Amino acid sequence: MAKSAADDPRSFISQVSLVGRGGCAFKLLRGFDKSRHTVPDAVNNATSGFLAKLCAPELGEEAEEFFQRAKAAMSYKRKDVSLDVTSPMAVLSAKDFTLEIVYALEAGDPSSYAITRTLHSIKNGDLLRVAEFDELFAGQFSAIAFALKKGVRVEAVIDAVEGLEEDADGAKLRVDYPSDCSECTLRVDGIGAAVVCDGATLEMRFEKSGSPRELVEAFAAVRKAFALTKDRALAGLL
Repeated sequence: MAKSAADDPRSFISQVSLVGRGGCAFKLLRGFDKSRHTVPDAVNNATSGFLAKLCAPELGEEAEEFFQRAKAAMSYKRKDVSLDVTSPMAVLSAKDFTLEIVYALEAGDPSSYAITRTLHSIKNGDLLRVAEFDELFAGQFSAIAFALKKGVRVEAVIDAVEGLEEDADGAKLRVDYPSDCSECTLRVDGIGAAVVCDGATLEMRFEKSGSPRELVEAFAAVRKAFALTKDRALAGLL
């Protein structure tokens, strides 16, 4: 049977953001001088500004390297791609996509910093079929974020999953959640990823990093599993 447009990952690629996360100890930044500097013990304007100053060399180098790689891989001309680096953030704007790289102190451990790389505003779903594009981002991302078209009550999602029959059609859905139901984590049998819903967004988190094509195709499988359920709260979620 032929795939419908809704089943084709390319049909919704423009709606998703691909996210990769990394980080390290603050004291390992090249600009950190243990004889003059103190490792942050809180997250505030002063310590965030300190991070922005110290991470500027690393951020600038990574952003420039990616600019050069993207230009070569996609055969971009000057007018097709630009780079803006204002530490602690760099934005590479290309005619086909946007990549953001952001440094931030870890809220739970200010002595460490996080690096978040977000690919979004992908203009053309056919990019998934372009080997150069997929190779450019190979191994970069471990999550897909999807803004819900309409907000949803987390409790309603939990109740819907818990109300599914064991022999329901399609892949089985499982749900975990804290006592305050601030978010819930859904898992689909046979898919090595967890889907976190907070009512406004969904984020599909993978066990290992992959390329855009790998992540989006897996997301399509989960999307189809949601669509196959008979409960409106789930079927309309994606």
